[in-house]
Amino acid sequence: MVLTGLEQILRAPADIEVVARAQDGETALGQAALHFPDIVLMDVRMPGMGGIEATSRLANSARPPRVVALTSFDTDDYLFRALEAGAAGFLLKDIGPAELAEAIRTVHRGEGILAPQATRRIIRAYSAKKDQRARREAAELVASLTAREREVAVLVAQGLSNREIAAATFSSEATVKTHLAKVNAKLDADNRVRVAVLVERAGIVGA
Repeated sequence: MVLTGLEQILRAPADIEVVARAQDGETALGQAALHFPDIVLMDVRMPGMGGIEATSRLANSARPPRVVALTSFDTDDYLFRALEAGAAGFLLKDIGPAELAEAIRTVHRGEGILAPQATRRIIRAYSAKKDQRARREAAELVASLTAREREVAVLVAQGLSNREIAAATFSSEATVKTHLAKVNAKLDADNRVRVAVLVERAGIVGA
């Protein structure tokens, strides 16, 4: 029933094509190898091979798609494991149809995505697992950012997209992407989630 609902939602937009569906991780891997999708919307909890193992295998495949984990508030541990497995972002299962389609477009543009409602909870819980040494290292990395880069990094940690950051900073998306590229380089981060975790760990985002 969930699969059917998601498929109907994603078949509606003209710019999104649903190439396959799967009820478990093993089937998902087979369909991905057959169709080479750009995006895989992956439930972290499935029968048989779960979404976390499937995400890890997809991330290490010859032509890895960008995986977006679909989950709920009561699966924090699954979220962290999916992050380590290589997920490009997380969406909550109660997301609306329009928001889901836009999230797919965002990931397709090469950006990560975090459900705004879950962003702070995810980052705080993830950061809480790290020790003081990790916090000092994060603070040192964040200290290397310029004022504008720091502002962009904080907005990333708040769950804003590039478009929203551009509006908040009165700049273009191209400028935001330039700043974010420098932030990624200085923080040795390869995705938005990593930037957000470092910013939170460094203590520059209020609770």
